Amino acid sequence: MNMRDAMKIQLIEMVPFAKSIGVVLTDMGDGTAEGTLELRPDLMNHIQTMHAGVMYSLGETVSGAAMTGAFADQILGLTPVAAEASIQYTKKAKGGLRATGKTDQSGETLRALVEKDGKARFRVTVTFFDETDAEVGNMNVEWAIRKNG
Repeated sequence: MNMRDAMKIQLIEMVPFAKSIGVVLTDMGDGTAEGTLELRPDLMNHIQTMHAGVMYSLGETVSGAAMTGAFADQILGLTPVAAEASIQYTKKAKGGLRATGKTDQSGETLRALVEKDGKARFRVTVTFFDETDAEVGNMNVEWAIRKNG
């Protein structure tokens, strides 16, 4: 198991709510991530689709995985905080969800910025797809990260 695979598992363990709703991180790269969430009756809204709050949680978790992937070798020496987020629900989702996230700058650029300034602020864009692979929403999460100590 490589480091990013181990980190995918650890991230879900560290966020009990994400684990309780069933978020699965399926991929983590250098500033990228993907996660899935199966539709269950307890996660539905009044129109029998994924509840907006659950969708938000999937997006925030995937954004955190993309951020972590960008700083994989350094993450234990950093304090990341989701500072701001916005979400747009663009189409009624059918069934389970898949979300992809990508940092707005390369991991190399972000790591260099933290090395130079001791901190960075950047965006992770998340795109949501339903079980038909239709795009059903998007989210932007602004992350603030700083060196510990």
